[in-house]
Amino acid sequence: MGGGLSGGLDLNGRALEIADRMATNAEALRVTLRTLPGGARVIDAGIETPGGYAAGLALAEICMGGLGHVDYAPVVIGDNHWAGVRVWTDHPAVSCMASQYAGWAIQVGKYFAMGSGPLRAHARVEKELFAKLGYAETARRGVLVLETRTAPTDDVAAWVAEKAGSLEPWQLTFVVAPTASLAGGVQIAARILETGLHKMDTLGFDLKKIVSGIGAAPLPPVAKNDLRAIGRTNDCILYGGRARYTVNADDQELAELVPKIPASASKDYGTPFYDTFKRYDGDFYKIDPLLFSPAEVLRASLLES
Repeated sequence: MGGGLSGGLDLNGRALEIADRMATNAEALRVTLRTLPGGARVIDAGIETPGGYAAGLALAEICMGGLGHVDYAPVVIGDNHWAGVRVWTDHPAVSCMASQYAGWAIQVGKYFAMGSGPLRAHARVEKELFAKLGYAETARRGVLVLETRTAPTDDVAAWVAEKAGSLEPWQLTFVVAPTASLAGGVQIAARILETGLHKMDTLGFDLKKIVSGIGAAPLPPVAKNDLRAIGRTNDCILYGGRARYTVNADDQELAELVPKIPASASKDYGTPFYDTFKRYDGDFYKIDPLLFSPAEVLRASLLES
């Protein structure tokens, strides 16, 4: 570790254990393995293989650096019961923001994907975020999740290793799935807690005050293409997701914070995300950043002193 930052939770080590189990049970999970010429391992959970719900759980847990507990549970919306995913963690700031958050843009020539997972805590290219989190890791092996329709090449692996620093391509594992896939849909719906934390960070709240979190969101039906899938997966969180956070803060601070967290606090709330995305010409950065959050924050509990 460097710079006085904490990093003892070993996100990469925990995620690597899950990835190794995926590799060992590849046939049962309907995933495929490939080793790139430079030695990087690629686990495909939905590009050229069906993947599935079991692969989706593993993918979601890898995204959270092994500190998120993910399973399936029904979600009740009105009078309807939907198949859903439930997530809880006792390390929300680290598991969600230092690992799960898709904050690393992987751009090599014409290749582009957003990277999430624990390798981010080693690379720390998002310097401002990791300074606020006060978390860093020095990993012997790194794991990165890519939401993509195109698997990474050897050039991509070499670029990632160089940017991460102190790692060679053979020390990297990439786990990949497109948005329009069973596993891809699961891992995005499992971001129910992460979206709330990201919203609180946008509002200026200290994420280190968030002690634990539990939430659930309905699972999206697999769309015919990734653009439609982006709409469906976001709708599951924006209009069907519920999250509960235990927060170490006083009543006044919570009273001011909680009404601002749900997606309904955004000016862009109220239409299917696919339509909103088209309205802004497919540019995420034009969409109100306050939109990306659970539909409901049931309550943010005061931690008793």
